[in-house]
Amino acid sequence: MFYHGFNKYMNHAFPKDELNPLKCSGRGSDKTNPNNIIINDVLGDYSLTLIDSLDSFVVFNDKAGFESAIRNVIEHVSFNVNSKVQVFEANIRVLGGLLSGHLFATDPRFGFKIDGYNNELLELAYDLGQRLLPAFQNSKTGIPYPRVNLRYGVPKSETRETCTAGAGTLILEFGVLSRLMNDTKFENVARRALFSIWNRRTDLDLVGNVINIQTGQWIHTAASTGAGIDSFYEYLLKAYVLFGESEYLHIFNEAYSAVLRYIRDETGYLYRNVNILNGGLMSAWVDSLSAYFPGLQVLAGDLDNAIKSHLFYYNIWRKYRALPERFNFHLRNVEIASYPLRPEFIESTYFLYRATKDPFYLHVGEMVLEDLQSYARVECGFASVKDVLTKKLEGRMESFALSETFKYLYLLFDTENVFNKLDDNFVFTTEAHIFPLTAQYWKKTWKHKDNFTCSAYKNPKKLASSILERPDADIARELVGFEEMSLPFLDPYGYCEAPQADPLILDVSYGEAPDSDGQLVIHVQYR
Repeated sequence: MFYHGFNKYMNHAFPKDELNPLKCSGRGSDKTNPNNIIINDVLGDYSLTLIDSLDSFVVFNDKAGFESAIRNVIEHVSFNVNSKVQVFEANIRVLGGLLSGHLFATDPRFGFKIDGYNNELLELAYDLGQRLLPAFQNSKTGIPYPRVNLRYGVPKSETRETCTAGAGTLILEFGVLSRLMNDTKFENVARRALFSIWNRRTDLDLVGNVINIQTGQWIHTAASTGAGIDSFYEYLLKAYVLFGESEYLHIFNEAYSAVLRYIRDETGYLYRNVNILNGGLMSAWVDSLSAYFPGLQVLAGDLDNAIKSHLFYYNIWRKYRALPERFNFHLRNVEIASYPLRPEFIESTYFLYRATKDPFYLHVGEMVLEDLQSYARVECGFASVKDVLTKKLEGRMESFALSETFKYLYLLFDTENVFNKLDDNFVFTTEAHIFPLTAQYWKKTWKHKDNFTCSAYKNPKKLASSILERPDADIARELVGFEEMSLPFLDPYGYCEAPQADPLILDVSYGEAPDSDGQLVIHVQYR
C-alpha cells in the first residue's frame, strides 16, 4: 500500500508537495488564493510527501529506497521559497522528517548509515528551523504565531490567535535539532511556548483550545483530547521519554489526571469537549484526531482506560467502515463526514497490540486494511474519502497516509520488526517520525534513575481472553448506536457477571437456647 502510493507520487507529482490521486497530477501551494489555508498551511513547495516518507523506508528495511529518497531531497529541496506555512505542520511533517532521516543516515545501529552522506538533511533542517524562528519573535507570551512566510517572516496581517497544539507540539523536533546542532535556541523557544501554555491552565488543570499569543487569554475555552489540543498531551509525555527530564512527566501527570476527572465521561469510554472553567459539557461531538489518545494512554501505562476508549472508535469504524472527522455521540451519527486517511485510530490499535498481544487488535488492523483497499485505493494512489456514508472520494493523498497510516499498519503485523524489539528511549513523533536519540545528546542531569519499563500486561480476572468478550465491551457499541444483531445488547449503564469464586455452602440448624425462655437460635456452619 505504501509503495503504491509513494511510487505514484514520484511518477506523477514529484517534486511538488502532494499527489492528486484522482487526476494523477501534482499539487503545491495555492498561489492564486493565499487565503486557502487548507492547502497553504501544509503545502509549501518543498516536496512534502518525499520528506515525510523518509523513515518509512527504514521501517520497511529498504536501504536502496532510503538512499534514493535522500538523494532526491538533497537535489531538489530548498526552503528559500515565498510560501506562508503553518508552523505546526512544517514542524511535524518537514522538520521531523528531515531529522529522522538524518538520524538513520548517521546511526550505524540500524544498518542504514549512508557512505558519503555529509549531514545534508541536518543542514536543511537547520535552515528550516531558522526560518520558523521569526514566529516566536515579538510574542509577549513566547507562544509562536501560527504561520510564517519561509522567505519573509511573519506577515504583519498574521492572526494573533493560535491553538494549544500549535504551540505545544514543537519540543521534540526543536529539542532534537538543538542537540544535534549544539544550538540551544530552538529547544529554548519550544520549551518556553510549551510552559507558557501550561502556566495559563485553569484551576481545574485544564487548557483551552485557542489562545491569544500576546495577551495569553483563552479565546476558545473548550478542553478536549482532540483537534487543537491533542498533541500537547502527547509531547509532554514523549519529551520525558526522549529527553529524560522529569519536569515534562510531572506536567503530564497533572494534565492527565484532569483529563480523567473532567473530560472523560461517566462511562469511561468517551472523552468530551468541556469548559476549562467548570468542566461543563460544551459540545456533543468527538473528532477523529482524538483517536490517538488510547495509544498515548498505553504509553502512560493506563491500559484499562486505553482499551475502553479504543473500543469507542472501533465501533465508529465498524459502523461506517471509516472514521468520520466528527461524530455526534448524542445523536449517534456523523457530523462531519470526511475521512482523509488519518492514522490515529490505527496508531492506537498498534500500541494496544504491542502492550497486550491480544489478537483482537490484529483483526482490527485487518479490518482497516481491507476497508482502505476496497474504497480508497485507486489507480493512482490512495484517495481521501469525502463522505464516509457514500464513500465518495476526493483528490487528495495527504502525506501522513504514507508517513503514518501505512507505517503503523505495517508495524502492527510485522511483529519481528526492529522497532518492535528496540529497548530504547526512542519515540514516534505525532507524525510517526522515529527519533532514536543516542546518549551523547542527553543532558548530563539524566542519571537513569527512572524505570521506563511498565509491568507486563495481565488480563484481569474479570476480563475474557478477547477484548470483545469483555462483559462491558458492548457499552461502547451502545454509545455509538451500532446495531449488530449477532450480539445481544446489555444495559449501557452496567453489566452483570457470574461470581468468580465458588459459592459458600452453609449448614443451618434451628433450636432453642438454654435458659432463654424459648428464644430461637440459628446455628450456621460453613463448609
